[in-house]
Amino acid sequence: MGEFVRLEVEDGIGTIRLDRPKMNALNVQVQEEIRAAALEATDRADVKAVIVWGGERVFAAGADIKEMQTMSYTDMVDRSGPLQTSITAVARIPKPVIAAITGYALGGGCELALACDFRVVADDAKLGQPEILLGIIPGAGGTQRLARLVGPARAKDIIFSGRFLDAQESLAIGLADKVVPAAEVYAASRKWAAQFVKGAGYAIRAAKEAVDRGLEVDLETGLEIERMLFAGLFATRDREIGMASFVEQGPGKAQFEGK
Repeated sequence: MGEFVRLEVEDGIGTIRLDRPKMNALNVQVQEEIRAAALEATDRADVKAVIVWGGERVFAAGADIKEMQTMSYTDMVDRSGPLQTSITAVARIPKPVIAAITGYALGGGCELALACDFRVVADDAKLGQPEILLGIIPGAGGTQRLARLVGPARAKDIIFSGRFLDAQESLAIGLADKVVPAAEVYAASRKWAAQFVKGAGYAIRAAKEAVDRGLEVDLETGLEIERMLFAGLFATRDREIGMASFVEQGPGKAQFEGK
């Protein structure tokens, strides 16, 4: 358990909890603690789905600018790789990951949210990539994941302007997947995550890998990734259970074992 980031597990749902007052600024220590929590969530068999949660007040308002201001070019040459891979560790969790966003998800905080599979956003939240206002660009995946999610023109508008998006605009362009009152964000995220806890874990893992890896390659290669993962699931016990249950009882009644 880190000083500012911890993994809390209950009923099959792991919550990566950011807790660095006041704004959950992502300094180097927080970045590395996010990596550690993501790796723990990946490894733990009792974690079936993950929520990234900054608390009732704020998700994460961005990088620690005071820390970053003192860095030289060579400092950032050394740090930029670990910065990216700390966020990528969240994207690579082979389980459904939901960002529960209250307050602000800006800069590195928005990039952390982009690394998740889904985003539940408070109705009064603000999201954005304001790095351009500091004379830099997003450096933890924002230029790449945002463009893949909302399209290049919208991503350029958001990044070039540095403006903040409200919850409704975020929902309209696909940056948010669900908007709820701020007090309901975490509960709504848990409700969403709960549906995956008793699912066919290896099938969910394969589906996530097929989609994510497929976005990185051409269509023909993506189809081959899908084919191999599809065929591989025929070696799992859950495939046997799922098909037998469908034949005998109809869809949606299988009791999966996660094997």
